Amino acid sequence: MEKILITGCAGFIGFHLCKKLLNLGYVIVGLDNINDYYDINLKYDRLKELGIHRSEAEKENNLVESSTFSKFSFIRLNLEDRENLPNLFKVQNFDYVINLAAQAGVRYSLENPMAYVDSNLVGFVNVLECCRHNKIKHLVYASSSSVYGENDKIPFCENDQVDQPVSLYAATKKANELMAHTYSHLYKLPTSGLRFFTVYGPWGRPDMAPMLFADAMTNNREIKVFNNGEMSRDFTYIDDIVEGIIVTLNHPNKDDFYQLFNIGNGSPVSLLYFIECMENSLGLKANKKMLPMQAGDVVRTWADTTLLNELGYKCIVPIETGVSKFVEWFSDYTNE
Repeated sequence: MEKILITGCAGFIGFHLCKKLLNLGYVIVGLDNINDYYDINLKYDRLKELGIHRSEAEKENNLVESSTFSKFSFIRLNLEDRENLPNLFKVQNFDYVINLAAQAGVRYSLENPMAYVDSNLVGFVNVLECCRHNKIKHLVYASSSSVYGENDKIPFCENDQVDQPVSLYAATKKANELMAHTYSHLYKLPTSGLRFFTVYGPWGRPDMAPMLFADAMTNNREIKVFNNGEMSRDFTYIDDIVEGIIVTLNHPNKDDFYQLFNIGNGSPVSLLYFIECMENSLGLKANKKMLPMQAGDVVRTWADTTLLNELGYKCIVPIETGVSKFVEWFSDYTNE
C-alpha cells in the first residue's frame, strides 16, 4: 500500500485531503507544527476528527497512531527541522509527499516576515532535500494565486509573467516554484505546484472572509468590506480543491519532471454577491463597513484551469451550495 506524507495536515486543506485519501485506502502520515497563527483549538479539533487526541498531538516529534483511522498517524514537527524531518523520511519510506504546510496569510506577512522565511523558504528546501535523498515518486506542493499579484491579464494563466509579487507571502510562493524547478531539473524529481485560488468550506480558516463574515454577522458586528466591495475572487469549494490535488498526484510530469497548475473554480464571484449568499444562508443581514483597499491585496483573481481540466479536473460545487454547506458546519461547530 502506497504511503503519503501530508504536511500541514491540521490545516484546512490538509485535514480534508487526509480524510479523502484515507477513505481511498492510502497510508497517510500527517505532519503539522500547530503554530498559533490562528486559533490552535480549531487545529486540534480537526486532528480529533482524524482520531488524534490533543494530549498526544501536543508532543513534539512524537509519531502517534490514530484511534479512528488504522492507516493514519500524526507527528508534530517543523518543516525547517534539519535533523528530525530527514529521520522521518528515512524511517517511513514515503512514496509521495504533498506539502501543504506553510506560513499562510498575505496580511500577516507584513507583520511577521521571518515566520515566512523559516517555514516557506527554509522549510521548503528541507522538504526538497528529503524528497531528493529518499527517491520520492512525486512531490505535490501548495503555491498560491497570490503569485499573480496585480496581473492585468484575465483569466490568470500558468504561463503569465509573475515577477511582481505584492506581498512577502506571494514572494515566498514564487520562490517555492523556482526551487522546485531547480530540483526537478537537477535531480529528475517530479514536482507539481498548485496555485490555489480562494478556498472555502467547512473547517475553514478563521482569518479568511467566510469565517470572519459568519462570526461578525451572527454576533451583530460589522463586517469589513475592502475596496468598497469592488473586488472579486475565484472562490473554490474545498471538495473541488481536494479532487484537484488527487488528480495532480496521479499525473506527475514524466518528461520535464516539473509542472504548475491553477486550481480554482474558473468563475470569479463578486465579494458583494458572496456576502449576499452568506446573508441568505444565515438568514441575517450584514452590516457592511466599507473600507479602502488594503496593502498587499489585489482587486480580483480568476483562474484559467485549462491545464488541470485536461487531466480530468472539474469544479462542480456552485457558490450558493458551497456557502450553504459552510454555514451549516459553522452553525454546528460554534453551537457545540
